[in-house]
Amino acid sequence: MATNASTTLSPDLHFSSTVADIARRSAGRFGDDIAIEFGDRTWTYSSLDSAVTAVARELVGLGAQKGDRVAAYGKNSDLYLLLYLGCARAGLIHVPVNYQLKNDELNYILDNSGAKFAFADADLLDAVSATPTGAAVQVRDFATLLEAATATDTAPPTPGEFDVADTDVAQLLYTSGTTSAPKGAIMTHRALVHEYMSSLMSLDFAPTDRVVHALPLYHSAQMHVFLIPLLSIGAHNIVVPAPVPEQLLALFEEREINSFFAAPTVWVALANSPDLETRNLESLRKAYYGASIMPGPVLAKLRQRLPKLGFYNCFGQSEMGPLCTVLRPEEHDDHASSAGRPVFFVETRVVDSSGNDVGVGEQGEILYRSPQLCEGYWNRPEATAEAFDNGWFHSGDLVTVDESGFIEVIDRVKDVINTGGVLVASRQVEDAIFELPQVAEVAVVGVADEKWIEAVTAFVVIKSDQPEITEADVLSHVKQRLARFKVPKRVDFVAELPKNSAGKILKRQLREA
Repeated sequence: MATNASTTLSPDLHFSSTVADIARRSAGRFGDDIAIEFGDRTWTYSSLDSAVTAVARELVGLGAQKGDRVAAYGKNSDLYLLLYLGCARAGLIHVPVNYQLKNDELNYILDNSGAKFAFADADLLDAVSATPTGAAVQVRDFATLLEAATATDTAPPTPGEFDVADTDVAQLLYTSGTTSAPKGAIMTHRALVHEYMSSLMSLDFAPTDRVVHALPLYHSAQMHVFLIPLLSIGAHNIVVPAPVPEQLLALFEEREINSFFAAPTVWVALANSPDLETRNLESLRKAYYGASIMPGPVLAKLRQRLPKLGFYNCFGQSEMGPLCTVLRPEEHDDHASSAGRPVFFVETRVVDSSGNDVGVGEQGEILYRSPQLCEGYWNRPEATAEAFDNGWFHSGDLVTVDESGFIEVIDRVKDVINTGGVLVASRQVEDAIFELPQVAEVAVVGVADEKWIEAVTAFVVIKSDQPEITEADVLSHVKQRLARFKVPKRVDFVAELPKNSAGKILKRQLREA
């Protein structure tokens, strides 16, 4: 009897799918279709892929070697995207940096990541160079990439020119630092590609989508849940510098946009804009929100104004790439307060403070396990050991799960308020205050207090076109809806709430203030 030969493949024959391979495959499938618009520049799928190769070669020509960290410090542009994909093709590690960070905060990320290069907008170059670490970094203007990117004679990569595997690190994705110093989540190509697949399977993207990308591309949601997955299926993408409500509503009408993602703070601004009532938004069919909790009254107003618009709640965090769960449009009526159910590549557990699984409907911290998960935190072994437990990642989110698997986020574990020994979820108090028609924004935090341990404190922004209300008005309203111990001990009226550029409210700053 003949003996079967071994069917084990040589390591060289194993297929490795990297982030930059997405641009290559899309060029082969969609060719001359428009991939990206930014200002007066337009990139087809073919020209985008050629530009990625040209940028990769430019980086290597500057002396970048595989594994070097390249910081990106700028606002939205086509060049920001090209730098990310060019780093991915060249085997470099992309480090997106919040362009609002300055001085010590900026220096922390440059130093922690060990960045060798930093690309910045022209008006941000000095901020990088002025930091102690930035003085030793090769600082370049994003605009210097344009000549290479627009070259018409870029040849495809030669075999072996770029040695990149899907197990290589593609990005250090720094957390927002809303509760502590930012941590660099180590994202491999493999993790990100799995996250892109989860996004595609959960969010109903289509090649016919015409999409505006307005949130910062340094933020994991805009880049990894939306832009890259949409590029993988041939959508038409329009990148704009910032989410200005009136400009967005005009763009939706003029370009017949059918898909848009924004943080709840941006949706709040859109809901409060008078242009919402006058613009023709019939083309808009898919609305995505995430990064923080959407106020119930705001969602109700938007759904009433745009009844054909389907809303998707996208929940997750940087360490997961970031998409973890999705609440689909048809699930909003019966599960309006839910963050949905896990996406395809994500498994979850909910545990108590001792690490034991809790029952249906009981509160606990949600843990994740997934091929999307980061490899740990860059140069932070103690933080890595604290957050990871036998393959499970501790999210820091307090949730309940019902019998159908729908997850309801109660609060961040660190945002739950301990007032007089009783725990209060800040979100519940915020939703009650948001019912007042005069309220534009609200954030509720626990402020250190000798008597109460933490005093429930509300920071409220009043709409400019509404009459003023008093602290007594707010407290009276909340008393009618919530238990007495949940009623704020204090209401501060403020002109605006502190946010990062992705629209996430910085509650840590409110507590410190």
